[in-house]
Amino acid sequence: MSYFKRFVISLVLSVPLIIQMVGMAFSWMMPAYNWIALITTTIIMALSALPFWQSAWAAFKNHHANMDTLVAIGTAVAYFYSIYAMATGRAVYFETAALVTVFVLLGQVFEERMRNNASSAVEKLLQLQAKEAEVWRDGHYQLVPVAQVQVGDLVRVKPGQKVPLDGLITEGVSSVDESMVTGESMPVTKKVGDRVVGATLNKTGTFTFRVEKIGQDTMLAQIVELVKKAQTSHAPIQRLTDKIADIFVPIVLIIALLTYLVWYVFLGASGVDAMLYAVAVVVIACPCALGLATPTAIMVGTGRAAKLGVLIKDATVLEAIDGVQTVVFDKTGTITEGQPVVTDVVGQKDLLRVAASLEAASEHPLAAAILTAAKQADLTLSPVTDFQVVAGQGVKAKLANKEALLGNEQLTKAYELSPRLQATLTKLKQAAKTVVIVVYDGQVLGLIGIQDRPKADAKQAMAALVKRGLKPVMLTGDNEVVAQAIADEVGIKEVIAGVLPDQKAATIEHLQAAGKVAFVGDGINDAPALSTATVGITMGSGTDIALEAGGIVLTNNQLMGVVNAFDISQKTFKRIKLNLFWALIYNVIGIPLAAGLFSGLGLTLSPEFAGLAMALSSISVVGSSLLLNKVKIGA
Repeated sequence: MSYFKRFVISLVLSVPLIIQMVGMAFSWMMPAYNWIALITTTIIMALSALPFWQSAWAAFKNHHANMDTLVAIGTAVAYFYSIYAMATGRAVYFETAALVTVFVLLGQVFEERMRNNASSAVEKLLQLQAKEAEVWRDGHYQLVPVAQVQVGDLVRVKPGQKVPLDGLITEGVSSVDESMVTGESMPVTKKVGDRVVGATLNKTGTFTFRVEKIGQDTMLAQIVELVKKAQTSHAPIQRLTDKIADIFVPIVLIIALLTYLVWYVFLGASGVDAMLYAVAVVVIACPCALGLATPTAIMVGTGRAAKLGVLIKDATVLEAIDGVQTVVFDKTGTITEGQPVVTDVVGQKDLLRVAASLEAASEHPLAAAILTAAKQADLTLSPVTDFQVVAGQGVKAKLANKEALLGNEQLTKAYELSPRLQATLTKLKQAAKTVVIVVYDGQVLGLIGIQDRPKADAKQAMAALVKRGLKPVMLTGDNEVVAQAIADEVGIKEVIAGVLPDQKAATIEHLQAAGKVAFVGDGINDAPALSTATVGITMGSGTDIALEAGGIVLTNNQLMGVVNAFDISQKTFKRIKLNLFWALIYNVIGIPLAAGLFSGLGLTLSPEFAGLAMALSSISVVGSSLLLNKVKIGA
């Protein structure tokens, strides 16, 4: 039974007790009230308050005390005393036991509602997944339930349809809305060789893809599992809270006993009044707000992060990231796109067409960059003959029965560059770009500059980190000239270049001697550094090994995701500390008030209102945590 149902039952059953409390102000007594109160309160104690009794008993058997111990003891004292009072003709206090239960359950309802809200955004992703898929079987496409699709099946996706599962496009071009996975609102162009993710939305063209992952192996399912794990994990500060509660409860019980003895023995109060003071102490001291301070902030914070494309895999990250001073970035595939692209075409009009025609038969990464540029320019390629790869230099072939060359200076050394092209060559090399020279029919057509470009948001991300007092550093195995050129372009001042993969972790350890270090990477060779760093942040496009090593995964592959990760982690941890502060202050103020220390000033607190105050404190902590959904992140 949910806490909400228990709350409703206890509230309805408490109505006669509330009516009688109001009636007493007018000297009105409900007929057979004691029996009505006994029956309704007994049902409340046996049904609605059952979780508190079970939790308190489990803690007692393990020689511990928890927040439910206080609720159980406080309500039990009021309930059993009222039975005794009823049997001996004294005034009963069933309403105390009933209403304390009502108010404690109210706090639990808010906590339960908050838990559901925190994870509902992620859970809805699974509900949005396609239910059917068009699969190629028996010589034609047929509609089958997604559960029947197997790895290796060919699936067709038409405009407006959802991508049913994860896979690799084998035919067609389209724009896909991946916002539900990456948080990025702009559609992404997808072509042959690109991967698609289940539950994303196909916007324009029709394409076919080969299924690579199904069921719990899909990215969407893994995202949900990671978020669930993070929301239920315990940060070190949460363990501190548990220890505080373990010590706090026995202290409260001692204070309650002393309160009873002082009022009854030394101040001459009646046994009933002394008991009510003691019960009020027990009830108001129930550290529900203390217990809610950490988990509520973790659930809201990790849920907010997931919406931004930031998966926080474990709550320990929230505390670890606090105080990080240095953020170290891998270069290729992290700061850069990881794919070389044509950046400069300098020469005659036919230069790019001739180059692409030569590279059409090549498998070199630079060939892919030139062919992509030609396709974007909508150029028609010409067939070549006598194609030959010159190792370490380039390619040569015949185009329209005329010799054509494409390669570096060594391959084309027999051909003289014009002063303009020579100056351009020098300039491109200084910018750390790879330059290919194209020769056709004995004439130099021009130069093509190729480079692995920084990601579009790289410069913005580095500036945002510096603004937050963090120092970005580039760590790469590439040569210093290339690394420095990229660093200068994106605004990184410190570069550590020429580092072999097995040396990256040692470099991180060295940097950590001066303070906490976060490492951002994506490849297999980054896994040791990701594990060594105080916080490992992995690009979502990275390898499975790297994804496992990182404590944070950026599903949108954007560097501003690093900024978002820092913002949401640090603000969540600050919210936890703020919640703990107010929860403790509440108890510091509430216990003396409940014990009657200010009764001479007319300030007293009955057990019922102590229960209400405790519920309100829990609600305030939940509300404080929910404010994480409103804080400014990024930019």
